[in-house]
Amino acid sequence: MAKPFRKFTFKNGLRLVTVPMKNTQAVTVLVLVGTGSKYETKEINGISHFLEHMFFKGTKKRPNTLAISLDLDKVGGNYNAFTGQEKTGYWAKVDSKHLDLALDWVSDIFLNSKLDHREIEREKGVIIEEINMYLDSPREYIEEIWLSLLYGNQPAGWFVAGEKKNISKFKKNQFLSYFKNHYTAENTVIVIAGNIGKNIHLKVKNYFSNIRTIKPHGKQKVIEKQNKPEASIRYKKTDQTHFILGVRGHNLFHKDAYIMDVLSTILGNGMSSRLWISVREREGLGYYIFTENNADTDTGYFATWAGVDNKRVDTAINIILKEYKRITKEKIDEKELRKAKDYIKGKAMLRMESSDAQAGFYANQELSENKILTLEEKLAKIEAVTAEDIQRVARDIFKPEKLNLALIGPFKDKTKFQKLLKF
Repeated sequence: MAKPFRKFTFKNGLRLVTVPMKNTQAVTVLVLVGTGSKYETKEINGISHFLEHMFFKGTKKRPNTLAISLDLDKVGGNYNAFTGQEKTGYWAKVDSKHLDLALDWVSDIFLNSKLDHREIEREKGVIIEEINMYLDSPREYIEEIWLSLLYGNQPAGWFVAGEKKNISKFKKNQFLSYFKNHYTAENTVIVIAGNIGKNIHLKVKNYFSNIRTIKPHGKQKVIEKQNKPEASIRYKKTDQTHFILGVRGHNLFHKDAYIMDVLSTILGNGMSSRLWISVREREGLGYYIFTENNADTDTGYFATWAGVDNKRVDTAINIILKEYKRITKEKIDEKELRKAKDYIKGKAMLRMESSDAQAGFYANQELSENKILTLEEKLAKIEAVTAEDIQRVARDIFKPEKLNLALIGPFKDKTKFQKLLKF
């Protein structure tokens, strides 16, 4: 069967993936580069995210923010960028008749940003306020506390947006050096998904002809170390306690990665999942709760996120731990397993209807794993998961010495929470 995508690698190492889609007038151009906060040192923590902001501040062709935004606004396009621990992306989604404009726009900001020192100084205030926004939003900030708890003072444990003291000190030469070392052909994947048209390879070659070809800098190896349950508590006067409770997991190359996806669905994805029913519906402890299996190239964790009544945090934690333990003791039945697989399949099918989702699906695989599985191939791996697999993996990860709790709420003493971390 023919693949729904085509991959092409240019002589300079730049990779292009095209994903033709029928019955759509939209097209998405996504440029993904293999860099993020895991590639930083302590002195420049936050520079990946700051640099992403600077790409919207002007090029020679589009000299300021207004010129950059106006080009796509005039055709009703969507556009944005994002920075994570291991990747940074820039994208534009337009009516397919404006594909050349999207390619010109993305390549221009990606390769030709001026990095004007006056704009850098002005943007410092914007990013500091963005950091303040996260600090004031417990549901968002809790993830940073969680990562810091797991990985401590190494890149995997640092705030992607950086620290305010770093932001205020950044100079143009630091951005230029970081850009030179990471924004290279070998480190970049371009995915174009949707109503593509003809001659796309030649267009991409032309628009990205001046991309650097030096070998990109790598990232620091993550150190995993834990031999007892750990907790990190941040005091904040809130009406609701937000926490993440979970364990260290596996990276995306691990043989059990797909099994853990099914396990997370059983426990905490959907309004009929075990934790939604036990924590929200039966006990009325909070509004949101979900479980996530997060896997990067060198790290992974399995955790449940929740926002609950301040007075009943202990109850919520105990219920989650009880459900974790139960799935290690009782093998799930085929009906529940079937529901979880169909849930994953249905959600995936719905997501893939849009060109931007397709672009992300293929770009993330190619950049992180240097290979691509089709959706059907991925779902076949989900389908192969058995009840015995679920119980085996649950027994492997749900151990007291692997437990971690990150919490924001009106509490100062972590002792009582530390004592809860047991099966």
